[in-house]
Amino acid sequence: MMVISGLVFFPFPLDSGIKNLLYIPLFLSLFILLSGYFGKGKFLPVLRVVGWSLFAFYWSTQINTLFYYEGGDVVNAAICTIGIYVLIYFAYKELTTDKECVPWLAAVAGTAGLIYFTMNGIPALRESLIDTVTRHSALLYSLFDGNIRFDDNLIWAGYDYINGSSPTAEIIFACTAIQSMLLFVGLILPLREVSIKRRLLILSFLIPVIYFLNLIRNASVVYLVGYRITDMNVAHNYIGKTGSLIALVFLVMVVFKYIPELYDKIICTLNLYKEEGFVERCVKRLLRR
Repeated sequence: MMVISGLVFFPFPLDSGIKNLLYIPLFLSLFILLSGYFGKGKFLPVLRVVGWSLFAFYWSTQINTLFYYEGGDVVNAAICTIGIYVLIYFAYKELTTDKECVPWLAAVAGTAGLIYFTMNGIPALRESLIDTVTRHSALLYSLFDGNIRFDDNLIWAGYDYINGSSPTAEIIFACTAIQSMLLFVGLILPLREVSIKRRLLILSFLIPVIYFLNLIRNASVVYLVGYRITDMNVAHNYIGKTGSLIALVFLVMVVFKYIPELYDKIICTLNLYKEEGFVERCVKRLLRR
C-alpha cells in the first residue's frame, strides 16, 4: 500500500510545500528510532515499530523522485522500493523476536539518517561538500588527462572540453559518497560491545578511503562520458555503481577483521527470518491445509 500510494500521490517533481512537510515524518522517525535504542522501558520495541513505519512511509514518497531526478535511474528506484519492504520487515521483527541486532538496526538507521538528512537540509554544508568533491574529482582526472575544467559543480572533459559543448557531468550531493561514509558510521558507532577508541580508529581509516575511491569513480565516469565511450546512464548507474558495490563489499570484509562484533550483528540480521512470528505461523497453517 505504501509503494502504490507513493507512486500515485507523490509524483516528480514534488511540490515544495509537500517536500517540506515530508521532513516532519522523516526526522520524527529518526528521533523515534534513536530513542527506541538509547531509551529505557518495556515499550521500546513498540516505539521502534512506529519509527520504522514512519521511515518506510517517507521512502515510499521518494520512489518517483529517485527515478526521474537522475534521468530514469532504475537502480535507485528499485533499491528504494525494496527498502520499504525491508523497513516494514524490521518493524515486524520488533514484535516477534528479542534478538540483540534488532534494536541495533534501529540505531544504525537513526544515526546515519539523522546525520545525512541534516547535512542535506543545510545548504551551506551541502554545497560546500559538493564543491570540494567537484574540485578534487577534476584534480584527480587532470593527473591523467589535461582535457578538463570545472565551474561550480559542473565538469567539462574529453570532447566536451575540446569542443566547448554542454557539461560532461554535474556533481550532486549523491556523488559525494556521503551515503557510503555514513553507512559505516551508522553501523559502527552504535556498537556498545566495542570500545569508543576502536570505533573511532576504524572510522578514521574508512572515511578517507571511501572518499578517495569515490573520486576515482567520479573521474572514471567523467572520462567514459567525455570521450563518448558510453553514455551517462550506463557509466553512472551501472558501471559506477557496480564498482562502488564491489569496493563496499571489500571494505566490509576489512571491517569484519578488526571489528568482529559487527560481523556478529550482520549474521544475526541475516538469520532473523528463522525467528518465526505470527505471520509465519499463519502461512504454515494455510500451507498444511
